[in-house]
Amino acid sequence: MAEMGSKGVTAGKIASNVQKKLTRAQEKVLQKLGKADETKDEQFEQCVQNFNKQLTEGTRLQKDLRTYLASVKAMHEASKKLNECLQEVYEPDWPGRDEASKIAENNDLLWMDYHQKLVDQALLTMDTYLGQFPDIKSRIAKRGRKLVDYDSARHHYESLQTAKKKDEAKIAKAEEELIKAQKVFEEMNVDLQEELPSLWNSRVGFYVNTFQSIAGLEENFHKEMSKLNQNLNDVLVSLEKQHGSNTFTVKAQPSDSVPAKGNKSPSPPPDGSPAATPEIRVNHEPEPAGAATPGAALPKSPSQSSLPAVVVETFSATVNGTVESGSGAGRLDLPPGFMFKVQAQHDYTATDTDELQLKAGDVVLVIPFQNPEEQDEGWLMGVKESDWNQHKELEKYRGVFPENFTERVQ
Repeated sequence: MAEMGSKGVTAGKIASNVQKKLTRAQEKVLQKLGKADETKDEQFEQCVQNFNKQLTEGTRLQKDLRTYLASVKAMHEASKKLNECLQEVYEPDWPGRDEASKIAENNDLLWMDYHQKLVDQALLTMDTYLGQFPDIKSRIAKRGRKLVDYDSARHHYESLQTAKKKDEAKIAKAEEELIKAQKVFEEMNVDLQEELPSLWNSRVGFYVNTFQSIAGLEENFHKEMSKLNQNLNDVLVSLEKQHGSNTFTVKAQPSDSVPAKGNKSPSPPPDGSPAATPEIRVNHEPEPAGAATPGAALPKSPSQSSLPAVVVETFSATVNGTVESGSGAGRLDLPPGFMFKVQAQHDYTATDTDELQLKAGDVVLVIPFQNPEEQDEGWLMGVKESDWNQHKELEKYRGVFPENFTERVQ
């Protein structure tokens, strides 16, 4: 019997719920059609709009914070891999190996600590803040349903009162149901009227605390990371000092808008004759002043056909002897830094403003480049002898020219 009674209660509850849903549906249809008035509370509706906005903003903040944490974790992994690479290439006999290893270890710990504190002080607080929204959202929806029940009970009671044939028993029962529906609705409504404005105002303090925590944690993290980076830099400076002679230098590349002469090879002489090769003679034995300068020519290699002039000058300063042609230093009739003379064997038409226009037979006084790095293979810097003799000016008359169009004469 007890089981049947239990089933009866359950069946009765289900039937009651179904009836409530039907009554609410009918009431809402009548309200939409304008055949039944609807209780309105504009202040509460504004609170609901604020609640939905606050929930949307909080949900986005939570999502972006999780993305930020994922990025911190990814950076941690990348930093860890980079330090592992440094440990692998750092040879055992290099100074500072132990210090570099300790720095890498502290780097790893610092990233882990930063991530964990972000979780504890920002993400968990964010989760707690958003945790109160589902319950309130459910209660707002329930209040809406109870409001429809109240309106429905009110309309039913009013219709019985205005009926031509009044049934006092039905009116009394309808009044009882109206009072009950009103009480349930008002209890929920009062609670939400207090909670929603309070929740809305709490967002300011929450945003301030959250972003202050993130900013403070990030500031401290970067301070500590800066110290580790400075320590690592000191270790690498020490390594550089010990192996300074093997330092790798990165040279600037020529601009695409101003192509270097090295990007194109000088055109071969018209008759295909081999390029003039500067012949360097070295005195292996000191000679008395005024004596002839004997010596053996250095063996030529194919690359010497475009030997840069600056190499000749550098070589002459580093061997125990003198370059036969000598330098123009101290000779007033030659340009500063004069190294040797060449004579054009073929006409050369300049293709750029910094090039010399040559006619076969022109003599050119070869001088060093102001910046040796600007010299391209196969090109020399010089001034025509005729221009120098007439003007004694380099800035306006000097220029570059292809070495393989000339032949050394002195």
